[in-house]
Amino acid sequence: MEFITSCKEMARAVHDAIAGLVGTPEGGVTVKMGADRTPTKKIDQVAEDVILEYLQINPLCKTLISEEAGRVDIGGDEGTIFLDPLDGTYNAVVGIPIYALSIAYAEEGIVRKAFVQNLANGETFSAIQGKGAFMNGSSVRVSTIANLDESAMSVYGRKFDPGRVIHLGQKIRRWRLLGASALELSYIGCGRIDGFVDIRGTLRVTDAAAGMLVCTEAGGTVSDLNGNDIHFPDEVTIGKCMVATNGVMHQKVIEYLR
Repeated sequence: MEFITSCKEMARAVHDAIAGLVGTPEGGVTVKMGADRTPTKKIDQVAEDVILEYLQINPLCKTLISEEAGRVDIGGDEGTIFLDPLDGTYNAVVGIPIYALSIAYAEEGIVRKAFVQNLANGETFSAIQGKGAFMNGSSVRVSTIANLDESAMSVYGRKFDPGRVIHLGQKIRRWRLLGASALELSYIGCGRIDGFVDIRGTLRVTDAAAGMLVCTEAGGTVSDLNGNDIHFPDEVTIGKCMVATNGVMHQKVIEYLR
C-alpha cells in the first residue's frame, strides 16, 4: 500500500499544480516536443515536473519512463515506473472532466502495481498483481455483458480510415470515445464499458500499462488485434494497437476486427 499512498500524494500535487491551467488556452500552449515525438503542452510539462520533483525526494523506482521526459534515472533500488502525467491532455485543456494521472510500477518487465486517478473528480483506480482491482478502495469487477449488440465500447479507428472497425461498430450498441485510455481501460475494470479497441497504432507503454493491470485484475482480457498477448517495449516512441474487453466478448470482438 506504500505505492498507492505515494501515488495519492503525487496526484494531489499534480491536481493542485494544474488547477489554474485546466480549461484555459494557456494550458494548451506547446512548450516543446516530448520524448514520445508529440507536442508537449504547458499543462503536461507542469504535471510531469511535479512528479519528477516528488521522485527526486522519494525515489520509488530505479528508472522512470515518462511520456514527456522519456527515460530518467531516479536512483532507487529497483523497479521501473511508467508514467503518463496527464492522460487526456486535450480534455484537460478544454475543460472536459476526463483526464488522469497514470502510474504503473514494474519489476523484471512485469507490471506489479497500478494507479489511475481522474484528476477532475478524484476518482481513483488501483490494482496489485494477483490481488485484484479497486475503485476508491472497493473491489471492482468487469461487466457480464456477453452480446455485442448490448455492449458499450470505446472504438478508435485510424484517422479518415475506419475500415477495420466498421463491422464491429455496426454491431455494438453504444460508442463511447472518451479520450483518456488509462481511464477507459479502468472503466472496463469497473463495468462502466465493456471494451476498448484502438487500431491507431499510437498507444504507448505510458498510456496503457496502469490501465491494463486494472482491467486484467478485474477479470478483463487485453490483447493485440489478433488476440495474442500484447507486450510494450520500454520506449515511448513506439505505439501499438490494442483490444481490451470484459473477457466474455473478447473472441467475438477479435473475429469482427478480422
